[in-house]
Amino acid sequence: MSRRLRVGVDFHTFDGIFQGSRSHVLGIYKEAIKQAPDIDFYFFLKDTERLRTEHAEFRCANVKLVEIQNRSGFWRFMIQLPWLQIRYRLNILHTQYRIPLIPVGACACTIHDVLFETHPQYFPRSFVLQAKLTSRHSTRLAAMLFSVSEYSRGEISRLYGISEEEISVTYNGVDHTRFRPALADSECLSTYDLISKDYILSVGRLEPRKNHQTLIRAYARLPQPRPPLVILGQRDFSYAGIYSEVTRLGLLNDVHFLDNVNDNDLPVILRHASLFIFPAFAEGFGMPVAEAMASGVPVIASNTTSIPEVTGGAALLIDPNSEEAITEAIMRMLDDVHLVSKLIEHGIVQAKRFNWGASAQSMIQRYRQLQRS
Repeated sequence: MSRRLRVGVDFHTFDGIFQGSRSHVLGIYKEAIKQAPDIDFYFFLKDTERLRTEHAEFRCANVKLVEIQNRSGFWRFMIQLPWLQIRYRLNILHTQYRIPLIPVGACACTIHDVLFETHPQYFPRSFVLQAKLTSRHSTRLAAMLFSVSEYSRGEISRLYGISEEEISVTYNGVDHTRFRPALADSECLSTYDLISKDYILSVGRLEPRKNHQTLIRAYARLPQPRPPLVILGQRDFSYAGIYSEVTRLGLLNDVHFLDNVNDNDLPVILRHASLFIFPAFAEGFGMPVAEAMASGVPVIASNTTSIPEVTGGAALLIDPNSEEAITEAIMRMLDDVHLVSKLIEHGIVQAKRFNWGASAQSMIQRYRQLQRS
C-alpha cells in the first residue's frame, strides 16, 4: 500500500490583508480538500482557529492546521518552511511567488504575476529588487509552476525563458454561492450609509497600481447630480495621495472609503452597486472584476494586461491613463440602459468560466504526476 501524499501549504496570507493571493489559496484549497480525500494537507499559518471556525472545509479529516509564528519573509523562507518540510515529511511544499532559498524537498510555486518586472514604477524599489531575485530563483528550482491567467503565464515564460507548457494555469475562481445577482438582501447597506443601485463601486487595495487617483479625478468631472463613489479596500502602501486628492477636489461628501468590510457584507455591497469600475494600471488576474460580473453588475475596466482576458468582451474597457475616457464610460453606463442590460447578461456568462473546482482539479493532477514520477 503506497504512502499517502503529504502536501504542505504556506498559508500565511490568510493572516494578512484581503488580497488576490489570500482569496486564491482559500478558494482553491477549499475545493482541493474535498476533491482529494486521499491527500493529507498541512496548512501553515498563525490564526488556525479562525480558519477552522470560518471555513468548514479546513475541519476535514485530511487536513492538519499547523500554527506558526508570523516572521519576516527572510526567516520564513530560510528557516521556517524548510524545517516544516522536514518536520512533516512533506512530498510537496506549495508556496506563493517564492520558494525557500534552499529547498529540502519538492516545491510547487504559484506566481500570480510578474508586474514587478514589467511595471516596477507601481511598487517600492526594495520590493522590486527582492521580487525579481526570488521569482527567478523559484522558476529555476520549483518542481511545479502555476499561474492564474494566460497573460501571466506568457509573461513568466517570456521573462524567465521557461516553456509555457511547464506552467499550469489555475485561474482564480468565483464563489457563485456568494457572488450572484440578488436584490432582496440589502439590510446591511444601511450600516455603510448606502442605498441599493445608487452608488458607483470600486474594489481594490489602496496602492498606486490600482489607480484610484485617476478614478477620483475622472469622477469629479461628472455633472451633478451624480451617485456617490464608494472605494472598498484596505490601505496598503503609498495611499496618502488618494485621500489628498479627495480633499483637493472638494469631494469629501461624495467619495466614501470602506476599509473594514466583513466577508459576508462584501458580496451584498457588490451586487447592489449601480456599476462597478476597475481602472487598475496592471493586473495578473483582477478578481474583483470576475466577482462583479458574477454579481450581475455592469463593469468598466482597464484595457491592459490580464483584464481583457478576464472580462472576455463582457465589460466596457477604458484606457486607465485617461480621465476623459473614464468619465465618458461612467456617463455612458449611467445613461444607456440597453448597454447595461447587455453587459450584465454577458458578464454573468463570462464569470462562470472561473471555477475553483476546475482549478483545484488541475493542481491536484500536477501533484499526482509528481507522486508517480
